[in-house]
Amino acid sequence: MIIYGASGHAKVIIDIIKLMDGHSIDFVLDDDPKVKNLLGFEVKHQLTDDMKDEKLVLAIGNNLIRHKLANKLQQGYCSALIHASAVISENVNINEGSVVMANAVINSSTVIGKHCIINSGAIVEHDVKMEDFVHISPGSTVTGNVNIGKGTQIGAGATIIPGLQIGKWVTVGAGAVVLEDIPDFAVVVGNPAKIIKFNRIEDE
Repeated sequence: MIIYGASGHAKVIIDIIKLMDGHSIDFVLDDDPKVKNLLGFEVKHQLTDDMKDEKLVLAIGNNLIRHKLANKLQQGYCSALIHASAVISENVNINEGSVVMANAVINSSTVIGKHCIINSGAIVEHDVKMEDFVHISPGSTVTGNVNIGKGTQIGAGATIIPGLQIGKWVTVGAGAVVLEDIPDFAVVVGNPAKIIKFNRIEDE
């Protein structure tokens, strides 16, 4: 397996892989030529033809950069990586390239898209539908029957109440309490969460 990105996020993913049976790390890939090693793993700086059959995980915390890389790279992606301490219902569907970190909880009938991050201690309740490239930050809570659009970031410690529609490329600030639907590209903060501006993102 190749880890793309020699960042702090990659360090956490390395820890997850070390705890998973049947998974091993070949090397880390990063664009910065000054980075040579990450936690004892060699860092290379370009994909070559002999790597084309290797599975890859995008260890990039920024949703937009992760999205652009996934569209650019002609590479197969690994199945979901799940920390041994995560609690996940048998009725959950987690798609390729997604990562579930330590002490996260994902409850019944939830669907997680591709290249998502469910970060440390996050709670995703039952019947949540999450599109690709979403990041649920540490300690945040997404309650039941919430739909989250592509590329959205739920900030650390934020809470989303049940049944809401959260648009694509939304940013929910740390500690925000979301009580109503949020339109595409909105940035919301506070308790209750209010729109303060809109992201300018071209995602296609």
